[in-house]
Amino acid sequence: MKKIIALIVAVLFVFAVASVSIAVEEKKAAPAKKEAVPAPAEKKAEPAKKEEKKAAVKVMQVTGEIKAVDAAAKTITVVKKVKGQDKETVISVDDKTLADVKAGDKVTVKYTTADGKNTAKKVVKKAAAKKMEKKAEPMKTEPAKPAEKKK
Repeated sequence: MKKIIALIVAVLFVFAVASVSIAVEEKKAAPAKKEAVPAPAEKKAEPAKKEEKKAAVKVMQVTGEIKAVDAAAKTITVVKKVKGQDKETVISVDDKTLADVKAGDKVTVKYTTADGKNTAKKVVKKAAAKKMEKKAEPMKTEPAKPAEKKK
């Protein structure tokens, strides 16, 4: 008798699990039928591809001296020493950045590469060496004088 009850409970359990899985599949299939129009489906696929490309974009950084500024092409050429050799990187910049930098400036540039073209995201000028020397000198201060007492 116990075996028969266990068998009936097992069969009911199998039917319950099977009916739930069939219901879930029907819910997934129903929205797919509504989206049978091919144009919106393609439009939804395109942004997903763009997001994948955006995720693949890698921000790189170069620190060095500006060798050349090309106002016509809106680019700067940054030279960095790598194992004793000069490595040049040509980076496109916006008008504001182009006006702020000149050849000989020490800069750190964060940029991305798309379609073989480097585009600056952020350009930071380094402080000049003379300013750093002035900061390194200790400041000469006179000893504090005692405050005068009010009468």
